Amino acid sequence: MKANLCMKIPLGALGRALGRALGLVMLSGLGLGVATAPAAAPAPAAAPAPAAAPTINAQDPTQLVKDVASGILKELDANRAAYRNNPKMVRALADRFLLPYFDTRYAAQLVLGRYWRTATADQRTRFIAAFQDSMLQNYGNALVTLTANRLKVQPSRVDPGSDQATVSTTISRDDGTTIPVLYVLHKTADGWKAWDVKIEGISYVKSFRDDFAAQIQQNGLDAVIARLQSGARPAGIPAPPK
Repeated sequence: MKANLCMKIPLGALGRALGRALGLVMLSGLGLGVATAPAAAPAPAAAPAPAAAPTINAQDPTQLVKDVASGILKELDANRAAYRNNPKMVRALADRFLLPYFDTRYAAQLVLGRYWRTATADQRTRFIAAFQDSMLQNYGNALVTLTANRLKVQPSRVDPGSDQATVSTTISRDDGTTIPVLYVLHKTADGWKAWDVKIEGISYVKSFRDDFAAQIQQNGLDAVIARLQSGARPAGIPAPPK
């Protein structure tokens, strides 16, 4: 099955919008630096006990996006101040609500492209883990800014016989303008999972694939994995908005 990836567009708009669009990348994806708290900030608040796990309907792609967003918003609204002061809590939030419904392995395979075929099993495992951690570290903290009035999930029609779906949403900026955000999903044995996010026509997966291809060709796959593991942001991917 060949993925339909959009044309490459400069990455500046991607960084400005990605933090508003729930992350992953999956993104992955559901690849995310967490903003460092000012020196005078108080110590991070203790993590509150998580609320009961929400019901997520993974059998319908549109409802899946709605349920995941609803679960995140409910948790944020109950503990937003604590999340603002504790990046570890934000990571736990993403681990709980986003990663189970983002096909990180599939996204990573598409990002590596032809290099996936020549990678060893160990390299694949390390790249998937490093790619996932990079996404969460670079953009996860921007989840704290998400509010119900910023996100709208549009009605989507899905062909009952198709294993691919696109769910359209819009994210409101602070200035009142809106950003179109498309979640690209496919059907798996565990239900629907997202594998790409397209923001203003920019494919997150393709942007990373184009960036990594040049790095792998020059320095090899292990060098790219080492950069991700060190916490370095992939070249050309800007910091999230603050």
